[in-house]
Amino acid sequence: MKPDYKNWMPKGMILTALIVTAVFLILFAVFGLTGVVSGTLKTVLFIVFLVGTVIGLCVSIWRILLYRAFSYNGKRQMSKQIIEGIADYVKLPDGGTGLDVGCGSGALCIACAKRNPNASFIGVDRWGKEYASFNKPLCENNAWAEGVKNTSFRRGDATHLDFPDESFDAVVSNYVYHNIPGDRQSYLLETLRVLKKGGTFALHDIFSKSKYGDMQSFMRKLKDMGYEDVRLIDTANGTWITKWEGIWMELSGSALLVGRK
Repeated sequence: MKPDYKNWMPKGMILTALIVTAVFLILFAVFGLTGVVSGTLKTVLFIVFLVGTVIGLCVSIWRILLYRAFSYNGKRQMSKQIIEGIADYVKLPDGGTGLDVGCGSGALCIACAKRNPNASFIGVDRWGKEYASFNKPLCENNAWAEGVKNTSFRRGDATHLDFPDESFDAVVSNYVYHNIPGDRQSYLLETLRVLKKGGTFALHDIFSKSKYGDMQSFMRKLKDMGYEDVRLIDTANGTWITKWEGIWMELSGSALLVGRK
């Protein structure tokens, strides 16, 4: 049995984009190219439905390209490179515990557990309808397929983690927080709340200003709070993935690494 880590660009999202594009194309053909309407209204509908078709087509192509790039079994294997890149930063003491926030199909949690066989990892996720193919049984099956026994998975909320302060020696996360509406810097602080002193937080996400605000200011805030090692690494420059792949990701991602004594 082989693990099935799915794809970070679900087929459902691709299908939705294609359907929307097809609807706009049909409306464009009916109202923009025939005599059903005329005059100014026809001109307006021609422009609106043409623009909708073009945008839908661009989104569809972009999602298909991401699907190909994220495939674990494809040529680029961008997902695997990112997962392994994050996991390489995580070193836990014997008997230590780690947390993966937004574990999805369990890939990152399992990768970290494999590198730390004398520690244990917990993966939490809400497994929402947007990623219907991701669920707890999938994570457990993947751990079994990888021969990993030091993991467990449960439902959880990244914005309100159900763990006491300073519960984990390491906390990791990958491409999660940018999908959650609201103050993402506050979500990072909630995650750091459960990190033990001396622990490591390794987060990979899309840290654009529109999503996270001023990260340089946030990093200074963390240092003022006592976090001694705070780094933001651009992973689109070939650190974990190639520059070509990064073109399709807006900013393919950056890694925020945080640790303190």
